[in-house]
Amino acid sequence: MIDVLLVDDHAVVREGYRRLLESTGQIRVRGEAGDGEEAYRLFVAQRFDVVVMDITLPGASGLEIMRRMLARDAQARVLIFSMHEEAVFPARAMRFGAMGYVSKSSAPDVLVQAVCTVAQGGCYLADKIAETLARPAPAQDIRDALNAREFEILRLLANGRTLAEVAGLLHLSGKTVANYQTNIREKLGADNAFQVMRLAIERGLVILPAAGNGDAGPEPD
Repeated sequence: MIDVLLVDDHAVVREGYRRLLESTGQIRVRGEAGDGEEAYRLFVAQRFDVVVMDITLPGASGLEIMRRMLARDAQARVLIFSMHEEAVFPARAMRFGAMGYVSKSSAPDVLVQAVCTVAQGGCYLADKIAETLARPAPAQDIRDALNAREFEILRLLANGRTLAEVAGLLHLSGKTVANYQTNIREKLGADNAFQVMRLAIERGLVILPAAGNGDAGPEPD
């Protein structure tokens, strides 16, 4: 059996994915988490063959939690399962140590195949994600400019978090976050916060309201 930790902030969504995975008879979901901190606590307390991780979570993102998991156990196998299909996210996820990336728009059997592949030590990219990564990167690409911590801080700031909130979520001092913010501007060639925000929007780091979607806005707590 493949033991999975399933991380998604919507309980109904987790239930659907759990049923899908366990219907195979080869996979069992031994742990579920609705945010990154809970996921990390479960990861430390139990052993899982695969962590299926969403990116957009309350507080620290799935990429940041994955970074913490891999810092604790370099052999951890993390599969990102996300709505984000923009190249910047799968590119950063794989660079940070993810063993696979599947879009939530993929067919159900793709997730099952990805979990089985990652559990066996292989890497898995859904076809759509592989095609996205194969496209030439734009100039001034965030994928190459920022390290893992800078990327996470930019994502949080771009989605409306204050410096103090970012410091609390990432367990850093306010001064450290402010220094990172300055480094981000310099690396991206931005003169001010507005230019940084525009670049973040262009690269898909900001969750913008969709027409008729009442769930839009800054990430929830």
